[in-house]
Formats: sequence, C-alpha cells, structure tokens
Amino acid sequence: MAERRLTAAPASAGTQGRGESAALLHPASPAGLQRRGLLMAAAALAGGCAQPPVQEAAGAPAPPAPPTAPGTPAGPDGHGGWHEVRLPGKAATTYRWEHKDGRQALAASAKASASMWRRRLDPAAPLPDRVSFSWWVNHLIAGANLEQAEHADAPVRVLFGFDGDHARLSPRNRLLFELAHALTGEPPPYATLMYVWAGQAPVESVVISRRTDRVRKIVLDSGPAKLGRWRDHSRHLADDFRLAFGEAPGRLLSVAVMTDADNTGLAAQGWYGPLRLHVAG
Repeated sequence: MAERRLTAAPASAGTQGRGESAALLHPASPAGLQRRGLLMAAAALAGGCAQPPVQEAAGAPAPPAPPTAPGTPAGPDGHGGWHEVRLPGKAATTYRWEHKDGRQALAASAKASASMWRRRLDPAAPLPDRVSFSWWVNHLIAGANLEQAEHADAPVRVLFGFDGDHARLSPRNRLLFELAHALTGEPPPYATLMYVWAGQAPVESVVISRRTDRVRKIVLDSGPAKLGRWRDHSRHLADDFRLAFGEAPGRLLSVAVMTDADNTGLAAQGWYGPLRLHVAG
C-alpha cells in the first residue's frame, strides 16, 4: 500500500498485499510486477465498492444494531443494513458485537487479513453535515506505517464512499475501476475518504495512496498516547472531503469500517462504537 502524506494544515487504500491474486504472478517478471500492481490497486478500490441499496429508508441511518444473539456475527445480509465485504485475495477480518467499557461495540480482529463491515446508503438522501463515531484501540500494529507499501495496515478505519463524475478519471484509474468491478461484481465509488488511526503519521495529515489517488485518508489519532480508551470524533464530512481531494463531494453511497493486518502479516484488534450521520435541519 504505497502512499504519500500531504501535510497541509486542516482547512477516502492502495495495497501491497499477500493475497491469492498476487501469488498468481511471477515475482521476477517485470510484466508480472506491473500486473500485480494493477491488481493491488484494484483491490484498494474494491475496499470502497458500493452499489445503490436495494431498499433503504430516507434520511440518516441509525447506528449499527447488534444481532439477535449477543456476541454472534450478523447474518449474510448484515444487521440494520450492515454486512461483511471481503476483498479480493484477502483473508477476512472477524467482526462481532460485544460490550466494551459501557458501549455496544463492533469488535474487529484481524490476523494477516483485511475485510470490511459496510452499510450502503440512499444516494438520494442529503449529504450529512456532520458525522460522529468512536473507536478503541489497545495496541498498535508493530511496524505498521501507512507510508510504506509493505507495512500499510491500520487497527481502525472508517470509510465513506462517494459518487462523482467518472468522466474525470485518468486513463489509469478507468482501467483500475474496470478491474475492480470485474473482481467484485460492483463498481467502486468515485472517491473513498477514510479516517484512520496511524502508527506514525501526524494527526490531521492526509495520506494518498500511490496505487490510486481515488482513495485518501485523514489521520485522526496517531501513535500510542491515546490507546486503551474510547476516542470520540465528530467531523464535517464535506470540509474533510475538500481537504483530501480538493473538490466538492458528490453523493454519499456507503459507510464502512475496516481493521486490517494483511500487509504486515501480523494481528490487529479494534472496537467501533455507534456511527451517526447528522443531516442539517
């Protein structure tokens, strides 16, 4: 997940994974390396894939609801519209509901794995003025670094997938979008904005994937100082999108969380509290 950081002051995942798709290519072949890079970039876009919902109530969604049996995974269709999304060539992270320090939380456990827990949204709904969420991390991933391809893992991520003008995509991104669509069966969003807990990158910095610039991250927590407690965040989504992408956001298609440790091949654990979209008026 080769990435670069923009250190712009305050005013959405490329991969170098160990998945099956990469294993199909001969590592010594220049052509194989190029194809491998395209596959990894497509996998990054797949992390934000979002189609319009089959059925979705208008307005802001409710927070993720626990399954009927506490402590067990939700069914294949998800709960409250939330569902697992596996990434091409990656082992799946485990998600389950439990209580964490007085909160109903989605616990995520990754073991050399990467997958998402996602909810599709009604694209006709108004863009939220503000989003609020919380996460808890006990330990950072040893050696993880969002700016190094082979170590680009994070214990917690919150992702927002946006629509946009696909005619503005570069030829390379058009190719990656087609490949991601072929790999997953659904088109990736025009842009994916992520909020992350980083090991080293400065808070409020923007990290851009070198695999595809359609996935960008804003660092909200960094390093070990705030470990072992709930971290509550409230963000103005449109402002953050403009900071990261330099343009106005399109329609909001999806929201997801992801805990991953596929690049380092290690383990990661995080907890996610309720996530809320606040619509003005």
